[in-house]
Amino acid sequence: MIKLQIRPFATLLLALTLLPVSGASAEREADADETLEVASASLLKEELPVLKLAAKKTKVPWYYLAAVNQYEMGIHWKKNRESKKALSPIQIEFPTEKWSGPVNPQREDSNPVTIKIFGGIGLDGNKDKVADRLNPEDALFSMAKWLSASGTNEDAIRSKLWDYYQDGTVVDRISGFARLFKEAGTTELKGNSFPIPKRFQYSYRSTWGDARGWGGRRMHEGCDIFAGHGTPVMSTAHGVVEVIGWNRFGGWRIGVRDLNNIYHYYAHLAGFAKGVKRGSIVKPGQVIGYVGSSGYGKPGTSGKFPPHLHYGMYRETGTREWAFDPTPHLRKWEREMRAKKR
Repeated sequence: MIKLQIRPFATLLLALTLLPVSGASAEREADADETLEVASASLLKEELPVLKLAAKKTKVPWYYLAAVNQYEMGIHWKKNRESKKALSPIQIEFPTEKWSGPVNPQREDSNPVTIKIFGGIGLDGNKDKVADRLNPEDALFSMAKWLSASGTNEDAIRSKLWDYYQDGTVVDRISGFARLFKEAGTTELKGNSFPIPKRFQYSYRSTWGDARGWGGRRMHEGCDIFAGHGTPVMSTAHGVVEVIGWNRFGGWRIGVRDLNNIYHYYAHLAGFAKGVKRGSIVKPGQVIGYVGSSGYGKPGTSGKFPPHLHYGMYRETGTREWAFDPTPHLRKWEREMRAKKR
């Protein structure tokens, strides 16, 4: 790790025109996303006792059940946001063919006996003699029994997660969420942080959608925050470092996956904070890197533009991932930062 020195803010003058601008439509869009985040956090408070009860019955660590549930909440975010019903704290959803059995002629079977005959994994978790795919207790118990089928150590659980999702990336994400919950001892991990500390100078406006030409015509998927070279960059959320290293567009960059399955992208860094690596657990306000001007070339390329942090946010549904404008979120976190006492 190269020791960084914070240089004068001369380059910041190049960005003085980048003042925050009004973005009413974007703000409304962000408010909708934030509603989901608040709902998720409030549900988690009542979730833990339910998870621990299922864990006690099946010997599966509660934090793995919490992690599966958290992943499912993230990929079903749109349906949850649009739902007019009170949401259950358990939101594990089984495809009908997995629940009822791949060759079961009754796709929405709720009879535990016939489900077992046809090789389904649906079980009666609340002892009402019905295995209801949409019942939270039945779904949680069925998932817990599935995960415990080959043992309850980490390797056995990861193997069963692979059998269920058939995706190594999903297995890694759920395992990362489990480590977050285990370390915290709770499912209540709330809060966000603006990525630049309050005591440092910076400037930004929404650069979402601006044209970019290097490497081919493309759209700018993020917001640029201009600051002096070496300014600390902080994690905006609780999450797991999914990617770290060089990218020819983003230079030295870090990608963090948060508990809402949102990918936070920090690019053009001058370097990384000591100890931060792939798989690291990070928290809001934790320094993960430093502002630089790296990128647009082979590893080590720097200085092709003024120092700044490119910050992006990406939503995933399990089948596709897309970027959205992070600026409204940045403004919200900035307001919260400024409201705090020094």
